[in-house]
Amino acid sequence: MKSIVRIEGMSCGHCAMRVQRALESLAGVSSATVDVQAGTAEVEGQGLDANLLRGAVIKAGYTPVSVLP
Repeated sequence: MKSIVRIEGMSCGHCAMRVQRALESLAGVSSATVDVQAGTAEVEGQGLDANLLRGAVIKAGYTPVSVLP
């Protein structure tokens, strides 16, 4: 299963790493790839929950705009 999270507020590689670590810490997430320029994170795993993905992005300090399956 894959989800794409659109994120606002990221501006550098450090931002991307922070979001990636937050997403990968969630149960069920096998990987997260963050693209600062596109403002997205591609998350792969099983049983992904949009609310948990949003919460991880917020906890990392950024604004989730949308989560697409």
